[in-house]
Parts: sequence; structure tokens; C-alpha cells
Amino acid sequence: MDVLISGAGVAGPALAYWLRHHGVTPTVVERALQVRAGGYAVGLRGEALDVLDRMALLEQVKALDTHMGDVALVDRDGNQYATLPAPIFAGDLQILRGDLTGLLYEATRPEVQYVFGDSIAGLEPDAGGVRVTFERGRPRRFDLVVGADGLHSRTRSLVFGPQARFVRHLGIYTAIFSLPNYLALRNTGRLHNMPGKAAGIFSARADTEARAALHFACWPLAYDRYDAEQHKRIVAGQFAGEGWQLPRLLEEMSRAPDLFFDANAQVEMDRWSSGRVVLLGDAGYAAAPTSGRGASQALIGAYILAGELAAAGGHHVAAFAAYEREMRGFVAEHQQVGREGADWFFMGMPNQQVLDKLAANVPDGTRAQIVRLKDYAPSFAAKGP
Repeated sequence: MDVLISGAGVAGPALAYWLRHHGVTPTVVERALQVRAGGYAVGLRGEALDVLDRMALLEQVKALDTHMGDVALVDRDGNQYATLPAPIFAGDLQILRGDLTGLLYEATRPEVQYVFGDSIAGLEPDAGGVRVTFERGRPRRFDLVVGADGLHSRTRSLVFGPQARFVRHLGIYTAIFSLPNYLALRNTGRLHNMPGKAAGIFSARADTEARAALHFACWPLAYDRYDAEQHKRIVAGQFAGEGWQLPRLLEEMSRAPDLFFDANAQVEMDRWSSGRVVLLGDAGYAAAPTSGRGASQALIGAYILAGELAAAGGHHVAAFAAYEREMRGFVAEHQQVGREGADWFFMGMPNQQVLDKLAANVPDGTRAQIVRLKDYAPSFAAKGP
């Protein structure tokens, strides 16, 4: 059984791992020329750690834990006035997104074909499979196609319709980039809030580097998603004239080679599959960065989708239906957290008493994690019709 996966972020390589585990042949196509190394730190929680453990990757992920501690909230002069407790944002374990995607790629590339520098241009499904045309490569035929290509999924647009039908903007844009750890932060960060804006610096890679995150409230903007210089101009315009470390941060951003810029948004769909095409991760059910659940959700979804395909003996209709039943609860919970996170942004930073209460009530992500995930036998009984 041949399966095409569009996207080599977290969801795509994780799915490729589990498909190989169940005897399926996956091919991963990725628009970028290589695995993307940039990005922010992602918090991994609960069942996602169980998935990594079952992949024999948990110890490697733990070795790359940022060990992020509490973050100081500072005013425009740099004076600390409160502390953001680590459990609120770091989860059970925190790792740079680029480190996680790198681990997943290295774990799968010996047995998985990766096609970089290309993307899906067209999909022609029929009763027996899907004929896929590519931007650069020759057309190929696959039994199934999985869109794991993120918030702006080309796969979703080709099969289900325009992005505007499914993407719910939460009113916040975020820019993230790497920079020197010039504040000499040690397993911590600084966060400065302004009306409708926030700026943070966080240590990374054993304090040898740092990551900056700039957030601002704004309803949908018109811009070229692939024009990094335009993104820098947008962000610089939003933060011009602000205090604290903003002049230095904007200077660092101007020469950063790895800027990530996008909206905080969620994807809401009544169904995640159509025929032989199915969506995975942010492409089908993004929870938004404000949730802190995106990477965990991608890992869980990949495990369940591959497992249900194996359990159904390759009968994709039954497998896709079971995948949705298993995942809907996770998605609803995570998207609610994402909406609440966006609400906190617009409410302004709460005082220390509220922050301490939030940290005390963060759910213990380690409890009952093995019970909630099915055990799927590592076999593939038959190819579906």
C-alpha cells in the first residue's frame, strides 16, 4: 500500500514512522528544500509523550529538553513585576520545534522516501487510488493521500475548498526568530506586555542561543506568505517606538535567517477525509499556537491514523471514520485551550496571584496516558478496496 504524505513538519514524519511500523510504504513530499530547522519551543504533554516512548524516541527528546524555568514579566524599563510559572506554557517537556522535526526525520529517513523542494499541484481520485501531479516531479499514483501540510494546507484547499471556509483567525500574529543570548539568560526568559502586543526573549540550546517571540493583535492582513522581508517590515511597523528591548530585537530580526511569521488561527471542519484523502494535524484541526498543543496533537493524530488503518486492514473508509472518532475529543479540548489562550492575550497579563492559581491547576499530563491510547498490532492485514 502506497501512501503520499504532504508535509515534513511534525505530523508527516510521525505518520511515516507509524505507517512503516504497520507495513505501509509512505512517501513524504515537502515544499522546503530540507527539514525546517527554525521555529519556536513546543511543549509536549500527556499522550504525546507516550507516543514518543512507543517510537523509542522519548529519551532523545528528553535529552533536548530546554529545561525552561519560570519566566519573568518585566515593564518597559526591564523591572520584574511578576513571574509566569513554567507549567503554564512548557508542558511536561519542552523542545525546540526544529529539534523535534530533526529527530523524527532521522528516525524515518532510512526507510521512507522524502521528496524535498516539491509540492502537490493536483489530485485526481478514482475508485482505485489517487493520481497526484506535482509542481516539479512527474505524476504518480498512490492508494491514499494525507495532507499534513499545516494551517495553509494545499491538500485541504484542493479537496475541501478555500482556506477561508475553515480557518478561524484568533486576532493575533506571531513572529519568532533566533538571536544571540545577549541577555545571558539561563533556562529562563523575559516577557514584556504592551496594549495589544507582547515581546519575549527565551534562552535556547543550553543557553548558547535565544529565541525571540513578538505578538501583536490584528485582524487578517494581506501579505505574501513566502516573503520574509515583507514579514519583517510588518512586524517592525507594529513595534516601532516601543521600549524595553524592542529596538535591539527589531535589529536582530532584520538579519535573522529563520523568521517564522503567521497568524494564530484554528481550523474547524465537519470532516477530515474525503474519499482517499485525509487531513492530519494543523491541516485538519489546528489548535493555534496559543494552545501550546499543536505538536502533541500532531504526534497523537499520526499514531491513531496509522493504527486505525492497520486495524481496518487498509479499508480507508472505516479507518478514517475511526480516526475521527478517536481524535475529536483531543481536538475539542486543545482548541478550547487555544481560544482561552487568545482571550488571555487580549485581557492583558494577569497578576501574580492569578498566574500562580493557573499553574497550580495545570492538568497532570502524565496521568492515564497509556490507558487513553489504543494498542495497535504492528501488522497490516490486507489492502483496502
